[in-house]
Amino acid sequence: MNNRIQHLQNVITPYREQIINHKVYSVIENIDDLKVFMSYHVYAVWDFMSLLKSLQNQLTCTSLPWFPVGDADIRYLINEIVLGEESDLDAHGKRKSHFEMYVDAMHQIGASTQKINVFISELKNKNSIDKATENAGVPKEAQQFMNFTFSIINSNKNYLQSAVFTFGREDLIPGMFMSLIRDLNQRFPDSISGLNYYLERHIEVDGDHHSNLALEMTSLLCGDDESKWKEAESVSIEALKHRTLLWDGIYNEIVNSKKQLEHSI
Repeated sequence: MNNRIQHLQNVITPYREQIINHKVYSVIENIDDLKVFMSYHVYAVWDFMSLLKSLQNQLTCTSLPWFPVGDADIRYLINEIVLGEESDLDAHGKRKSHFEMYVDAMHQIGASTQKINVFISELKNKNSIDKATENAGVPKEAQQFMNFTFSIINSNKNYLQSAVFTFGREDLIPGMFMSLIRDLNQRFPDSISGLNYYLERHIEVDGDHHSNLALEMTSLLCGDDESKWKEAESVSIEALKHRTLLWDGIYNEIVNSKKQLEHSI
């Protein structure tokens, strides 16, 4: 493995561990708790796709007239990841993006998709991210999470986008989701098959193929430029901190909901 990749992974390990061992997983005890989790997390699923497509736009030619852009090895890496994330097979063998699979899983457990639908509708109507989150009533922590992601997208620095995508998403997701699904099957047999499929699919794909592609992509984009590696390390830590804040927000809402329920009984 690239020594710089190894060094970066070592530096961010404490921040990864905070997420993988976060207390939010222990309070997801029933379907209502899971609904809260998904109503926040769906925005991270959506902006993951936005970050992915931003990388593809920068690293390949996505406009006309076509001409070769950048390094063909990097084009392959990002296009291969996009293929899997944007047009994977769902549990029924239908082609869907992972975002669409997640929304389907929300429908299955009865989680409201009204806010995410309004949010996307607002964006389709050319409203800004800030305006869309305000009009849709997106939770504060989810807003902050997306704001950070789009600050990286708007930097137009592909190596920073790749670092956040790699170390804040692809390389993190398998360990994070393993923590989440550890007991889900026992707690909610059959009723959350869509979410289980989504999570298991991410663990399978990101834990092996996509994370390796993303690591190679970041390595190629940073190259031998020490300043790029330093920036990549800094934004990777920030990405993980924002994930922790998102998880904190979910934890607090679930705990507060439980307290309100106890007081109403």
